[in-house]
Amino acid sequence: MPKKLTSVRKRSRIRNWIAYTCEALVASGAMPTWEAASYLTENLFGEKPNPRLLTPSNPHEVTAQLLHRLYQPIVEAASRDVLLPSASLVHIFTDISLTGNSAVLVVLFPGRHKPQTLLMLDATKAWDLVFPDAESFNVWAEERYRQLVNALRRAQVDVEDDGLKLAV
Repeated sequence: MPKKLTSVRKRSRIRNWIAYTCEALVASGAMPTWEAASYLTENLFGEKPNPRLLTPSNPHEVTAQLLHRLYQPIVEAASRDVLLPSASLVHIFTDISLTGNSAVLVVLFPGRHKPQTLLMLDATKAWDLVFPDAESFNVWAEERYRQLVNALRRAQVDVEDDGLKLAV
């Protein structure tokens, strides 16, 4: 019995990113709850490639929306977990490719007259961004969340160092 408790304690806690993403879509006003749940289910699970991204008349827009809807809640969660100056802004940029990897860039704008910091560059084939189950999506999202938190912490130190230089 004690061995089980030890193994349970060592397991890292992974957030339910599907529920979190669904809630973010609803809270932002992008779609109602039932539509958000259907949207995520239809786009995240199934066979590769995701036909919903390749068949519409506007595949660039549909792909950009999907990537923003997946990455934005992760970026918001990471931004809340790291204290940043109020003047700072974290923004997501996408460069969509229908034949190769699309790029998702997350950039920190720390304030006026301060250099921007690239927090994450994630290259992905959006139509292959399909998962076998919820747990694999949660692991994928958690990896990106941890990467962003670490990058924000490093950037926070740089911002604080710049503030100290200005004060001297």
